[in-house]
Amino acid sequence: MNNAIMSLNHNYKTNKLQIMLKSYIKAAFRNLNKNRLYSFINIFGLTVGLAACLLIGIYINHELSYDTFNANANRLVRVTMEYAQAGTVNTTATTGTKVGPQFKRTFPVVEEYARTYITHRVIQNGDKLFDEPGVLYADPGFFKMFSFPIITGDAATALDAPDKVVITQSMAKKYFPQDAAHGNEKVLNKTLTLGGKVVRVSAVCEDVPQNSQIKFDFATQFLNLNNVQDETWWTANWITYFLLHDKKDIPAFQQQIAAYMKTPAVRAEAGLQGNDYLTFHAEPLTKVHLYSALTGFEPNGSITYVYMFLVVALLILMIACANYTNLATAQSVGRSSEIGMRKVMGASKRQVFMQFMGESFFITFIAAVLAFVVSILLIPYFNQITGKQFTAGVLLQPLPIVALLLFTFVVSFFAGLYPALVLSATQAISVLKKGFTFTGGNNLLRKSLIVIQFSISVFLIIYTIIILQQMHYMQTKNLGYDKDHIVVLPIGGNMLNNFKSLKDAFAQVPGVESITASYETPEYVEWGDGITATDEKGKHVVSLNAMPVDLDFTKTMNMRLVAGRDFQQSDFGIMDTANNYANFHQPFIINETLVKKIGWTPEQAVGKTIEKNAAGPVVGVVKDFNFSSLHDPVGPLVIFLSRDMSRNYMIRINGNNTQRTLANLETVWKQRVPDRPFNYHFLDDDYNKLYQAEQRSSLLFSVAASLAVILACLGLFGLAAFTTVQRTKEIGIRRVLGANISSITLLIAKNFLQLVGVAILIAIPLAWWAGNQWLQAFAYRIPVRVYVFVATAVGTALIALITVGYHSVKTSLMNPVKSLRTE
Repeated sequence: MNNAIMSLNHNYKTNKLQIMLKSYIKAAFRNLNKNRLYSFINIFGLTVGLAACLLIGIYINHELSYDTFNANANRLVRVTMEYAQAGTVNTTATTGTKVGPQFKRTFPVVEEYARTYITHRVIQNGDKLFDEPGVLYADPGFFKMFSFPIITGDAATALDAPDKVVITQSMAKKYFPQDAAHGNEKVLNKTLTLGGKVVRVSAVCEDVPQNSQIKFDFATQFLNLNNVQDETWWTANWITYFLLHDKKDIPAFQQQIAAYMKTPAVRAEAGLQGNDYLTFHAEPLTKVHLYSALTGFEPNGSITYVYMFLVVALLILMIACANYTNLATAQSVGRSSEIGMRKVMGASKRQVFMQFMGESFFITFIAAVLAFVVSILLIPYFNQITGKQFTAGVLLQPLPIVALLLFTFVVSFFAGLYPALVLSATQAISVLKKGFTFTGGNNLLRKSLIVIQFSISVFLIIYTIIILQQMHYMQTKNLGYDKDHIVVLPIGGNMLNNFKSLKDAFAQVPGVESITASYETPEYVEWGDGITATDEKGKHVVSLNAMPVDLDFTKTMNMRLVAGRDFQQSDFGIMDTANNYANFHQPFIINETLVKKIGWTPEQAVGKTIEKNAAGPVVGVVKDFNFSSLHDPVGPLVIFLSRDMSRNYMIRINGNNTQRTLANLETVWKQRVPDRPFNYHFLDDDYNKLYQAEQRSSLLFSVAASLAVILACLGLFGLAAFTTVQRTKEIGIRRVLGANISSITLLIAKNFLQLVGVAILIAIPLAWWAGNQWLQAFAYRIPVRVYVFVATAVGTALIALITVGYHSVKTSLMNPVKSLRTE
């Protein structure tokens, strides 16, 4: 009997709950259909906010996950180099060849090391030639240290001989499609010609993950590189990694390095004197991508930009939530009868609260579904902003889906909380007698939300404009050389043997104005070196950057010589290599900063002797040019004549018919360099790569600012629509009494414009501070201009006026008789 009664009670409660849920869903649908404008604004805003959070969340997770796929990630470190010469401190991500093997021999905490280098190489398979950019040279321990899963082969022996190469699965399919189709085992021991050397495939590994700093398609032994057999502290061109026995050993390892590099034996071996020093720093692998200031194989990310992306997503979502709260509270005026009747029929405060919270969840859930679909559609465009290669599949992983559901719950709760509390707290008799009316507190909330929305919008607009102006400045700044119309052709293989004839052949191509060659291109010179100058004032030792070049370098780059001359053919005459370089002299061109560092004037410098490995005369002084990122000031630079070190031809073309000129260059290339594919790029593209992070952030903020303004204006549009409907009768009376459209528009808009004005006053100092903070990262930067703030303030006010004015004008144009009949 008791069980039957309990069962009946349970069924009754279940049926009651079902009826209640159906009632709530019907009410939600009815309210959405009745208020289509407000529903659209709410759903659109929440969709945009949730989609922004979802996409940016994927990006942030990707950035934070860099290199964490390695099983030994917490025990891996990258060693960077710091050295001081003549009082100048230099840092670089590269090291000499000695660091890896010597530290393993010296420090018990080191389990394994790998010296690495990634470069272009020509790969030949039969009669097919490919210029592959991802050829990794690494020590045998590389695949033991890093988790690049070997599909076929043995990781322990994959690089234990110089004739071995490991290829990725994609390369196996590219070079051996028929064998790869029947299993990667058939690819093993197949041969390729890599950089002129025959190698056999020792293993096939999985394609390298996107979130890896080390990206490669081929891996071969480090000792296959030229000039790496000898161990040296200097000639720092290699990135060195260590695997320690325990992650707790990293601080001890750093202390041991510092102490070891100070020992007299090491200092003597490194040729250090006086206050000069050489040391190394151990950076945890998982911290390198976001926290290191030193670039490795690819441009580093920035934890600052990760935070910026996160803040942007949350700000957009905040605007959407503010819209919902504002409009839901405003709409409640029209739902007074519904609320009163529900309470009269016995609905409790809790039930009314749950009804409106349910509506909030229902709307947010619709927005979440739409946001998920929109995010999938926007993946290709998002990739353009971030420079990543995300696919739709990344959104179908558990983490994004769970995160979206969590966001849906949190947003629906906070967006719907205040309206639900206000509406559920009303007294039934009061509502039925007077209808629902806003209190002063509610008005304060609505005003505060409008101020917050437009403060965010104005802040993002100003900040975006500052970023865009700095980007434009970097694109148009006079760098001291002309980066446009410069074609860069890589030099490799046997090309140096035919250097002069090949250069002359390129120079004869129609459209070519000038040609030179250099070790590095001038937008980013990494070669660190030092010179000694001795004159009547004493000995000057200067740490600097160095650049080996061929003839016509300053001419081709359109650089200006402030004193002296360019290199000329006769300079090769003093570069006598006979008798073991006994009479060798090196001619130099130096920049203005180096002249000042030594204490000369440009005119005094010409003819002076300086020494860099070999002594020689200064033949010219070049006007300072930016040979690194604009984040850094111009430092001292020495340019020396050295054709044999050339790694790139740089060809200035007139740009009248670029495609025809490139086609003619390719024809010459194929005739004279048949063993290498024709592969070129432009110098200005290299320059633009220096600022990829800034370019992406400027694009992101442009999109974010646009979305913020659109969402804020949509919210204002909805509130203005509601306000004008509530004041329809008042507007009709004013029209009958002779008020014109402009006065009515200003009457309606005045309160909104005051709130926008407050938002502008709040946003301007914040944007000024944030913009200046961001600009501090650049040695060469724009000033923050007042007109940006004035133009943004006026533009925002006009947009708000137009948004509000639309409804005011529309209502003002109604027949006053119809307006006066409105209830």
